[in-house]
Amino acid sequence: MAKNEEEAITKICCIGAGYVGATTSAVIAYKNPSVDVVVVDSCEAQIHAWNSGNFPIYEPGLKDILSVVARSGSSGGDVRGEKKARKASTSSIGNLVFSSNIEHAVQNAQLIFVCVDTPTKTRGTGSGFATDLRSVEASVNRIMDLSTTSKIIVEKSTVPCGTAAGLRELLARSNGKGVKHEILSNPEFLAEGSAIRDLLHPDRVIIGCEDTIAGKQATARLASLYKAWVPENCIISLNLWSSELAKLAANALLAQRISSINSLSAICEAVGADIHEVGRVCGLDRRIGPEMLRPSIGFGGSCFEKDIRSLVYLAEGLGLRSVAAYWMSVLDLNEYQKHRQTSRIVDFLHPAACDRVAILGFSFKKDTGDIRGTPALALVRDFADRGFQINIYDPRAKIGSIQEMLDRELPLSSRHKPTAIFSSASEACDQVHAIVIATAWDQFRTNSKETTLDWTSIACHMQEPKVLFDCCNVVKAGYLEGLGMKVVELGRRRALL
Repeated sequence: MAKNEEEAITKICCIGAGYVGATTSAVIAYKNPSVDVVVVDSCEAQIHAWNSGNFPIYEPGLKDILSVVARSGSSGGDVRGEKKARKASTSSIGNLVFSSNIEHAVQNAQLIFVCVDTPTKTRGTGSGFATDLRSVEASVNRIMDLSTTSKIIVEKSTVPCGTAAGLRELLARSNGKGVKHEILSNPEFLAEGSAIRDLLHPDRVIIGCEDTIAGKQATARLASLYKAWVPENCIISLNLWSSELAKLAANALLAQRISSINSLSAICEAVGADIHEVGRVCGLDRRIGPEMLRPSIGFGGSCFEKDIRSLVYLAEGLGLRSVAAYWMSVLDLNEYQKHRQTSRIVDFLHPAACDRVAILGFSFKKDTGDIRGTPALALVRDFADRGFQINIYDPRAKIGSIQEMLDRELPLSSRHKPTAIFSSASEACDQVHAIVIATAWDQFRTNSKETTLDWTSIACHMQEPKVLFDCCNVVKAGYLEGLGMKVVELGRRRALL
């Protein structure tokens, strides 16, 4: 066994200063104070944002961890001053650096996480379904060009099955330098809004490797980093294909459960059943569990749709047309659920007389400011097409980001429609005929300690018919009805309406 295969990992490079790279690196640095972690990115603005304290993402708990591990005021790649930084403060480790100096970080690292964007392809073979791996391949090529010693390269980005095999072929060209890199698959299972908790208390850590002595040695070295806080029985070693497929399968199954309960909510409304009662009974089955059995407008975010499309493409490539059609139906039902909500609202309001609507919540889920793939966009599109005036409010999504999305995604014919984005819910709801709760933020609830809405004032300043469409089932209908509002819930048929 070579010496560099025996020694512990003390220097890590993470390529990609986005959501996954930043959160993962922060927790690894926090739990391994003797390990230097450098997060690099080609986007100077992204690195500047992390170093300035004006973090580009919001994630509960992340700021607290960065206050301990991030090098204050750091702008570049040399982490050799870490011991000096630690002596200066007993509360700060200072072993995490955000840098644009990729050359130095790669050359000095023993292990490199690849945490770059892997969107769905928009052109060429597989357009609309296959995963675009150009950023992953570019990162690996850069590692090959810069490395003079062997590295452990870890796929952290979500990739389709067979990616590691393709990267191994790519890396074989670097053997002429006398180095032999190992590829591992270490998919992330993070949910926005709870990523730090997910990292600190993971259900499982998956490491995929080649079935060779070198592959198993590399797995052991990566596992040693996680063992600093993760129970050993939660660290699971798989083959590379299984590891890559596990991420797609997990997201596909989670997304399927959301669409399944949403499909049942439509039946409940038709026959008079109660979706909460049905969901509770099904949730008692330990194989299902309660977490995803909550109806909504539909799933959003940057992962579910992309990963299901990748799974569809894989199934089609294997000639499994029925399997591909099944998973495609999950996406179809998700779109159906979005537009079904709009149709219900329009049918109730009669836009000729009631055309002012407030949408509360624009992020794709609570506890994140991320609006990528948000199902609320479908509501805005449909309302705009029908001539509604639309007011939007979200507690965390940035107004500029929402406006940029609307400018990009709304048809030109809809852009003249009056759409406004507000910094407070009370302003957004003033003088509207209807309110739509599109994201299950706790502050919208009527029985939460985090409630900040004055529902009495909001009801007073609405116009008839004063109807609230609760697409997340977060309010107490009886309470709001006592204030003179009408409430339409998701998955429940109320005699009042």
